[in-house]
Amino acid sequence: MEQLLVHMEQELVGQRQNVRLLIAALLAGGHVLLEGVPGIGKTKMVRTLSGLIGGESKRVQFTPDMMPSDIIGHVVFNMHHNRFETVKGPVFANLLLADEINRTPPKTQSALLEAMEERQVTIQGVTYPLPEPFFVVATQNPVEYEGTYVLPEAQLDRFLFKLTMQYPSLEHERQILRQHVRSQDSQSVATEPVCSLDDLLSERKRLDEVVVDDTIIDYITTLIRKTRETQRLVLGASSRAGIAVLQASKAWALLDNRMYVTPDDVKMVARPALRHRLVLAPQAEMEGGTSDHIIDETLAAIPVPR
Repeated sequence: MEQLLVHMEQELVGQRQNVRLLIAALLAGGHVLLEGVPGIGKTKMVRTLSGLIGGESKRVQFTPDMMPSDIIGHVVFNMHHNRFETVKGPVFANLLLADEINRTPPKTQSALLEAMEERQVTIQGVTYPLPEPFFVVATQNPVEYEGTYVLPEAQLDRFLFKLTMQYPSLEHERQILRQHVRSQDSQSVATEPVCSLDDLLSERKRLDEVVVDDTIIDYITTLIRKTRETQRLVLGASSRAGIAVLQASKAWALLDNRMYVTPDDVKMVARPALRHRLVLAPQAEMEGGTSDHIIDETLAAIPVPR
């Protein structure tokens, strides 16, 4: 995991926290929604990760005319053998990059619901298990809304994290340009894996050994319930959101070489784990409020366990 982090941070300048959160989601067995304007490295981040871990990676460019069968697969008749055969779609991979997921209609988006939650897909009434591990990273553009479809709440809830990528700082942008001059190819990524699937699955088993004190459980429970009590939200966090915060906190602790969870771990993962699960009230939106602000305010109002 340390080597994976080092190589990722070398390739993706100025994205240290997002890189660590991406790997934490991979460790926790969750999926990631990656949001940011074009040209700041969303696709490169996923391609770099796919090159550094073993297993099969696939990329799907979502478009308005895409059908569910283009993702999960379909059944065709083989005239040569005189029988029906199942053609598996790109979802049968260890890492699936769903590029610009909000450019395809809800009917096609829903094709990922069963895959992301139950790690299986159903084609013509037959259920097929997906490879293990199975990790989905979806990207979307937060600015251009023409020709896009808003992700439904059920789809958003399938993502462990929603990560937002911002423009790099001045010094980080200089480093990016220097890297481009040295390589003469800004798209070049590491291709030699530094982490096998067995390594990853072994680390996931270690996640079960991370100790979570009852005070941390109470801390997370209070956070989740507080989001349902504020008048600034139409929809607060669900029980699944609480589980997401718990699992993500354990993964963050493991990345920090600790076998126990602290309140700081919970604070670190609360934003990416909850921001896409909360729905602001109209008045809060008019006042310029955001999910991140409400999460920060809620955390500040809860006593930190000792």
